Amino acid sequence: MAYELITANRNYSSWSLRPWVLMKELGIHFTDRVEPFTKPVNWDEFRAFSPTGQVPVLRDGARTIWDSLGITMYLAQRHDGIWPLDEEASAFAMSAVAEMHGGFSALRNQCPMNVGVRVQTGPMDTALAKDVMRLKELFEMGLHRFGGPWLAGPDFTAMDAFFAPVVFRIRTFALDVGAGQAWVDRMLALPAMREWEDAALAESWREESHEAEVGAAGKIVEDFRAT
Repeated sequence: MAYELITANRNYSSWSLRPWVLMKELGIHFTDRVEPFTKPVNWDEFRAFSPTGQVPVLRDGARTIWDSLGITMYLAQRHDGIWPLDEEASAFAMSAVAEMHGGFSALRNQCPMNVGVRVQTGPMDTALAKDVMRLKELFEMGLHRFGGPWLAGPDFTAMDAFFAPVVFRIRTFALDVGAGQAWVDRMLALPAMREWEDAALAESWREESHEAEVGAAGKIVEDFRAT
């Protein structure tokens, strides 16, 4: 079995992080290929390897699997540990993953992923406050119901991987997720997350539209990225 996982810039590519950290933490070997964002829309370049012109993409021999959720479901058919063994925990994790994949639009739009900076913002609008409240609720619910230390029980699963990009957003924008901060801190200390962050900070290239997004979100008060 020879997987190739194609992702984009570590600093910006939130959806790329999901299968990357999942495969790293579960010990699923893959060749790591980075195709950086060079402009706001990379359709022409990415279409060479991605049916949607987007990342992430998993290649399994001649087979191409796209979208972070599609990749996760594909891996779940072939590897143990993607979902919790406990049936109730698995149902919770699958529902939360679907919610994360299709929702939280205010969080995505107003708090873009930029691993290397810290941003000071003004008061939240109603939509963002609702998304942050729901994050807090999901984190606390999972930790309380299934005993932690991960969101759906004692083991790292797809639920933790799908909320991994949110971890960096929470830190970048100083979002309050209540008791869920314990899980955020655990995630930030995870070797795979530290590896991703180190690579993000080492990146020297910048993409103008992604930089504009984070600049519009608030005042950048710290920037730890390589110059």
